Amino acid sequence: MLLKGPTCVGKTRLVVELAKRLPLRVISVDSACVYRGLDIGTAKPGPEERRIAPHYLIDLCYPHERYSAARFAEDARREIARARELGQVPVLAGGTMLYFRALEQGLADLPGADAALRKAIQGRARREGWPALHEQLRQLDPAAAARIAPNDGARIERALEVLRLTGRPISELWLDASGAAPPGYLKFALIPEDRGAWRRRIEERFDDMMKRGWLDEARALHALNLDPGLPATRIAGYRQLLEHLDGQFSLDEARVRGIRATKALGRRQLTWLRAERDIIRLVAENPQCVAQVENEIHSHWQIGEGLTPPREDCK
Repeated sequence: MLLKGPTCVGKTRLVVELAKRLPLRVISVDSACVYRGLDIGTAKPGPEERRIAPHYLIDLCYPHERYSAARFAEDARREIARARELGQVPVLAGGTMLYFRALEQGLADLPGADAALRKAIQGRARREGWPALHEQLRQLDPAAAARIAPNDGARIERALEVLRLTGRPISELWLDASGAAPPGYLKFALIPEDRGAWRRRIEERFDDMMKRGWLDEARALHALNLDPGLPATRIAGYRQLLEHLDGQFSLDEARVRGIRATKALGRRQLTWLRAERDIIRLVAENPQCVAQVENEIHSHWQIGEGLTPPREDCK
């Protein structure tokens, strides 16, 4: 089962409730939760949530390391196989849509990162801004630019890097993707119906994280003196707090910018989900979501999709 949704929509809450009813193996699909030590700002499930629904593919590497979509797909397939061995239902839940795509559609054979080229691209971005580089990408690879937000520095950088290294637009290479999609999977999209309330929840969660020590967590990350191009330093919220710690602007401004970046992330996730086909859409505010998903899973098992039947005490 795949459960996709934007940030701060209630995915963790849903899978925890579902784990009380069914034997799940929850596999995180979150490019931020893979990093150790980044707990508060990534909204990792807490100890009680993990007790009820153990989560896999979190805390896999350190902030100075890179974790890729290709590695995720490999790790996720291993966890899916393990779930089936143990008679569990594999539930892949999260909001990193590139990871979902890597698992479902496979990946193109892209070149590795080029440190010198990335440094040059990042230097230009600091001088001109990511929207200017996005415009360049639009001229060189309009298909890729249409799928990448003007401020999505990581993806703009990668698209320009691939173009320079291969001489081919990354959008063409995407079409060459290879890999087998997981067979017979139920797919759900958890969508907020009240967008205004959802945006307010993002603001409230940001402030709650700050009260729980997020700035101290960012200070520990800042003390590592990491390359600003590393994924761990670009996570929404962390990036703005790190910029504050660098003296670029006040903590109040970091809060405003961090909330804005988180909302922009959520909008990109929703845009991605709007293009999804063959997916069951759930209204996040609907209290019957858990029962609806449970019923769909039982029906899925009954028509035979290769998933292990539930234990008797979980029916």
